[in-house]
Amino acid sequence: MPLEAIKVPRAGESITEATINQWLKPDGAFVSADDPIVELGTDKATQELVAPAAGILKIRAKEGATVAIDSVIGEIDTDAKPPAKAQARPTPEAKPTAAPEKATAEAEAPATPSREPPKKKPEAPPAPSLPKSTTERITREPMSPIRRRIAERLLASQNSTATLTTFNEADLSVIMDFRAKYNEQFAKKHGVKFGFMSVFVKASVAALRAFPLVNARIDGNDIVHQHFYDIGVAVSTEKGLMVPIIRDADRLSFADIEKKIAEMAQKAREGKIAVSDLEGGTFTITNGGIFGSMLSTPILNPPQAAILGMHNIVKRPVVVNDEIVIRPMMYLALSYDHRLIDGREAVQFLVRIKECVENPERMLLGL
Repeated sequence: MPLEAIKVPRAGESITEATINQWLKPDGAFVSADDPIVELGTDKATQELVAPAAGILKIRAKEGATVAIDSVIGEIDTDAKPPAKAQARPTPEAKPTAAPEKATAEAEAPATPSREPPKKKPEAPPAPSLPKSTTERITREPMSPIRRRIAERLLASQNSTATLTTFNEADLSVIMDFRAKYNEQFAKKHGVKFGFMSVFVKASVAALRAFPLVNARIDGNDIVHQHFYDIGVAVSTEKGLMVPIIRDADRLSFADIEKKIAEMAQKAREGKIAVSDLEGGTFTITNGGIFGSMLSTPILNPPQAAILGMHNIVKRPVVVNDEIVIRPMMYLALSYDHRLIDGREAVQFLVRIKECVENPERMLLGL
């Protein structure tokens, strides 16, 4: 009988294996072509595979198994025919589908005198079973492929780079006033809110243009200068941190960046993000402030040479024109590879971001 193989697809040069998260169809089920049949997890993302043809599914690898790229995890028997659908037998007493709702309404209505025999009350659904309690002091579970890969990359980053972090702070008064004034119009026109991240992406592009070495990377004994601006924006998901890439951010408007970030974040959280969305990138921005972080030292995302850390916005007293005023302030952190970037350049880079955020008209005018 002809069998159509279900193989683990290639998903990037650095990925050699995947995990079968779950089969979406049971063994022996009839599936149609392009039906989602299995969810695979790699060290970067999850993806669904669809049936290559119609037929009976034959599962060859169990859920939770780690499988190599190009390996066969199942087959489709294309000779099999779809099962005949059972014919419904109408009965004289058949009622419309709204009958259950009627029964419920009757149960909730107050009782009234009637000569008819009492009707049965609708049966309550069984109570959901609660998880069994455990008296064990510890439990153990295997790390997911994504978590294992994150651990490997973080350790490799610490061991292979000379990481240093410099700090500054930015007054977000102008940006917050700008958002308050135009956010409603912005959302109505573009279908997305005007957020802080697009401002920092644009500010980062301006700073990278001014200090191109921060946008470079080390390859052996060579410095690779990258004359494009693919900005990674860290997104937190239930399965771990992912960094989708905003390609050619220098060519995008604020609205385009906000739309792209929203699209990528949704795909990441739904497990539908593609590996190609995560590959590459010349610079990364991470925002620990959404979780309440006041200050942190971000870890580099090799082979990138720098990463910008945003933090929570706190109203604090600051001195402006020799007067103490209350302003919404944010601490900024730039971690960088000291093998490539000197301290003076890193400090000036972060100062340029501060200037752009505090004076957004500079970005609008290209100054």
